[in-house]
Amino acid sequence: MSSPDLFVPSRRTLLRSIAVTGLGLPLAACFRPLYGPTASGERLDDVMAAIDVAAIAVSQPSYDRAGHYLRNELIFALNGSGQPRPKRYRLAVTYDQRVQAAIINTVTGRAETANMTGDVSYTLTHLADDKAVTSGKATGHISYDRSQQRFATVRAARDAEIRLAKVLSDQLRTRLATALATRA
Repeated sequence: MSSPDLFVPSRRTLLRSIAVTGLGLPLAACFRPLYGPTASGERLDDVMAAIDVAAIAVSQPSYDRAGHYLRNELIFALNGSGQPRPKRYRLAVTYDQRVQAAIINTVTGRAETANMTGDVSYTLTHLADDKAVTSGKATGHISYDRSQQRFATVRAARDAEIRLAKVLSDQLRTRLATALATRA
């Protein structure tokens, strides 16, 4: 067998590719790019910029800082232009956080790493008629190292809160975009 024979598809392979193409063509019209025009014809970026992010409700007062980070990340993710836009929607978010020690040093008895988990419940409402457009829950996980130095551990936990806020805001932005892209 010579090398050009390796590139000749068999009859079975050719029939499979024709069948897959034949089945896929009718579905091609069902797919629409997420960040293209919405069902109403508006740009999705303009619709996303019309969302007002309310103050984040936190489950415990010690999570106020994390709620602040999350709100700032959401505002930037939805309207990164910095230009004020008229608001048509309001996003209400509740936030809960927990930290679990993942690895414990057997000699010192201290936790060497920790996993931070953030849970978000959100509701997007239309301001004109006060009806809910979409709602749901999102969860994010971040791990960080703990040190014997107290300041280093505190700073690592704060950095983990910031990273967790970014992860959650990205999830919420994608979920809101999918809900608003199909809304007429």
